[in-house]
Amino acid sequence: MAKRKTSFVCSDCGAEHPRWQGQCSDCNSWNTISEFVVSPATHNPERNLKGYAGQTTAQVETLDKIDLQALPRFSAGFKELDRVLGGGIVPGAAMLIGGSPGAGKSTLLLQVMCYLAEGLSALYVTGEESLQQVAMRAQRLALPKEKLKLLAETSVETICELALQHKPKIMVIDSIQVMHVADVQSAPGSVSQVRESAAFLTRFAKQHHIAMFIVGHVTKEGNLAGPKVLEHCIDCSMMLEGESDSRFRTLRGNKNRFGAVNELGVFAMTDKGLKEVNNPSAIFLSREDNPSPGSIVMVVWEGTRPLLVEIQALVDYSQMANPRRIAVGLEANRLSMLLAVLHRHGNVQMNDQDVFVNVVGGVRVSETAADLALLLAMMSSFRDRALPRELIAFGEVGLAGEIRPIPNGTERLQEAAKHGFKRAIVPKGNVPKQSIAGIEIVGVARLSDALEAL
Repeated sequence: MAKRKTSFVCSDCGAEHPRWQGQCSDCNSWNTISEFVVSPATHNPERNLKGYAGQTTAQVETLDKIDLQALPRFSAGFKELDRVLGGGIVPGAAMLIGGSPGAGKSTLLLQVMCYLAEGLSALYVTGEESLQQVAMRAQRLALPKEKLKLLAETSVETICELALQHKPKIMVIDSIQVMHVADVQSAPGSVSQVRESAAFLTRFAKQHHIAMFIVGHVTKEGNLAGPKVLEHCIDCSMMLEGESDSRFRTLRGNKNRFGAVNELGVFAMTDKGLKEVNNPSAIFLSREDNPSPGSIVMVVWEGTRPLLVEIQALVDYSQMANPRRIAVGLEANRLSMLLAVLHRHGNVQMNDQDVFVNVVGGVRVSETAADLALLLAMMSSFRDRALPRELIAFGEVGLAGEIRPIPNGTERLQEAAKHGFKRAIVPKGNVPKQSIAGIEIVGVARLSDALEAL
């Protein structure tokens, strides 16, 4: 009997270590190394698949000889999903979609597969639910059920063998955490099983030009569960996010080999499944008729399009020795830095004030273009003076108090003018050479200029 080998693998970066240790020496993460037993393979499971890898079929070709017309993109049936994917589904692409429980991952993919099954051969593989449960969901959503093929299986070898018989053009694996490879001696969901199952399925999809959606679970911190190598081996990684008390869901692309990164798609959860929102700015701008202090609208750039969101700030006197700094939808470190800039270059001190900032609608803003709008919202709340409803602002604030230009400034201003905004405070470098109809643009070079422009 062959001797088994014990390995210790980091769940964050996938690095292997000869023995267990508290901190991974590659990524410096703590308590992420787990033990699993690997037995030497007695056979190659791929060679048991008829016609799969019996003989080597790979060929070496020059780059100009590759036929790109043989792999055209096709639509998923949702414009918002096509946007996140970079324009549609690429045959042979492995796409990973994650999200918290109840976010709507299985619902969205079932809607997509029922739509695509009308014109393509589609296979939905479920490892967590029975066939009856999937059929009940499709009936509740009033989806066409005649042509979609279902399979309840968790063995990767069996799934690939049946896929060779039915030859689907698109597949769904729900989910990767319950799949297992026979030669890996560990439980489904472990680091080794997730890594080997994902690599097996990805290789199978690319060799047979099958577009494959893979569902992944998330940890309590909101990150994808399993080894970090899972995100490296796939072509596209997406996260479906949304609060349990909100009817809106956002699908954000974290990685895409065939399109823009950080693309955002917005959906609304209804009794008939997920419905795409064609104008996301409208749902994020549901403001009060009477303007209130601490509120301003800015234009963020998500992937390939501008998006208007409202930023709110509340500045109030603190009874604590250390005032609170809480940011929802923004970086907390960025908030502390901007308060220091406001004190040094704006001569406004908030050391005895609690500061709370929030991005309305649950959108997460990571770009520095929100700096100027955030400062103006805090000043509005601190002085208890409401800003005009027709005012927008965006721009990066430097440590020296300068207002730096940001990318795609003209497109942001055009989107603001389209939604009826009359005045904009922007960096001086973002002032367009030709005026935009319907909006007054004020260019500022320093923080003091922006405060005077109010």
